[in-house]
Amino acid sequence: MSSFAFGLSFAVQAHEVFSAGPKVKKIGIIGLDITHAIAFTKAINTAASDHPYAKFSVVAAYPYGSKTIALSVERIPKITREVQELGVSIVSSIADLLKKVDYVFLETNDGNLHLQQALEVIKAKKPLFIDKPIANSYSDALNIFEAAKKYACPVFSSSSLRYITGLQELDRTNIIGADVYCPAVTEPSHKDLYWYGIHGVEMLFALMGPDCHAVRTIQEKGTSLYVGEWGDGRIASLRGIREGKDDFGGTVFLKDRIVHLGQFMGYGPLLDKILPFFETGLSPVDEKETLAICAFIDAAQESKLNGGSTVQLQK
Repeated sequence: MSSFAFGLSFAVQAHEVFSAGPKVKKIGIIGLDITHAIAFTKAINTAASDHPYAKFSVVAAYPYGSKTIALSVERIPKITREVQELGVSIVSSIADLLKKVDYVFLETNDGNLHLQQALEVIKAKKPLFIDKPIANSYSDALNIFEAAKKYACPVFSSSSLRYITGLQELDRTNIIGADVYCPAVTEPSHKDLYWYGIHGVEMLFALMGPDCHAVRTIQEKGTSLYVGEWGDGRIASLRGIREGKDDFGGTVFLKDRIVHLGQFMGYGPLLDKILPFFETGLSPVDEKETLAICAFIDAAQESKLNGGSTVQLQK
């Protein structure tokens, strides 16, 4: 078969796969430097016609994405090819993307870019999911939410680890403490926990709630331990793993029992929250809690730099 004939055959097959059934709700992606972009696109664009995802379609993507973080720069060409194979059109700017879509996944791996990129989407009033981290500072996160209010644009941000097996079923009012753990690889351009450790912070706050008052960081070569104090006297901790075997999990202490969290089950549970959010505009995670997560990370970084002293969270 000639290369032209092969290309034509692939295009026809792709049209048949990705045009099957009415997919009228169009989603765009900003940032093709994270594997979440592939996972979300594949789940939506290959959904069976009777699946709830089938009324959505990822139709366009703007690849950038960080142009300075080495891992991101390496990933963009490969992820771009993979989403194109899933029927996604690549555009040259966020402005072009916004003309083609109803909703947006902001997937850029670099939290330093999120405020600038989110503002374009918010001003266009396109419901917006911002993948972790929402930003690389409390102040940027606050500016995102303030802009969202000004332009009446729904915004939701979360790590997929908020939906680790067993966590959502627990009654927060019955939790008296928690010790969670996660990989905590760092990146020089980000405060430590905004990079990979944010997954553990998200788990901690999903369990304990937003009313954390202070944190101290115990820093060692292969790990960091972050101990948070909540306003009602409860204490919870995050072990950030950077050496040896890593995984996600934790122990939750309730008034009547002790629970061990289950396995990370991929991105489906998070996507099950994002797509209804796009339609309703109602975020499943309160803005107050997302800002408390950022305040915790900023204070933990300050504690680390100050030799482990207790630091009060910004309110």
